[in-house]
Amino acid sequence: MTEPTKPTRSTAPRTTGPTDTSPYELPNGRGITCVSAAEAKVLWAEATGQGLYRSAADALRAGDTVLDIGANIGIVSLMFGWRVPDLRIISVEPAPTTYACLEANLRSHLPGAVAVRSAVSDRAGESTFTYYPKSTGNSGLFADQQADDANTRIFLRNSGIPEDYIGEIVKNLHHGIQLTVPTLTVSDLVRRHELHEISLLKIDVERAEHLVLAGIENAHWPLISRVVAEVHDEEGRLKNITGLLERHGFTVSVAQQPQLAGTDLYELDATR
Repeated sequence: MTEPTKPTRSTAPRTTGPTDTSPYELPNGRGITCVSAAEAKVLWAEATGQGLYRSAADALRAGDTVLDIGANIGIVSLMFGWRVPDLRIISVEPAPTTYACLEANLRSHLPGAVAVRSAVSDRAGESTFTYYPKSTGNSGLFADQQADDANTRIFLRNSGIPEDYIGEIVKNLHHGIQLTVPTLTVSDLVRRHELHEISLLKIDVERAEHLVLAGIENAHWPLISRVVAEVHDEEGRLKNITGLLERHGFTVSVAQQPQLAGTDLYELDATR
């Protein structure tokens, strides 16, 4: 386990951590704080598998800046930081419980990283956020219990889980709690943290990805070298986001993991 060398910088007051968090040892032997060990295992597999985040990590170099929007408990940020030393990482997460885990994990393992407690949208202010205590990674500004249940059923079925167990797993998984959370924009983060470049903008915000991109002012688009995002293709969103990125000079590729075939979830990778 990596020992902390200095306190993690944070843009929110230090929290002591809610009582519904717990320790968990990742497959690499490092201990983290999480909400659910089962979910942490899935998040780690997603971060380290042969997918979008692994590919993005392979392209990073020491000194690069990563903006992790929708960081959850910080597993993707941790993976980036462990694979590539001396990254500048800013990790943003709105929900108090997952933010407490994020802050603790960065403090323990990536003490130079910055934790920000906020949602990222097209404007600064406040918004209603739906938090799923049993499925924190599906929480969001546009949470949809019926759609989230359906996507989870398909994912479990594609993963080989017997049908008899799927109903029990999904039952009450997406029972949400309404929270009011602060919002800011990518451009707010650029100014606040005096960013001169963003080597990687990672977006995983459960149907709010279009708002994240809408909050980038024209002057700040040239700072961004690469965007990786999970996109919910609802109401033509994937086509619209692809077109927006192409207009800003990116070459965009889209893929869907086999476990997500039949869902509206796609991986988008935009590079200059």
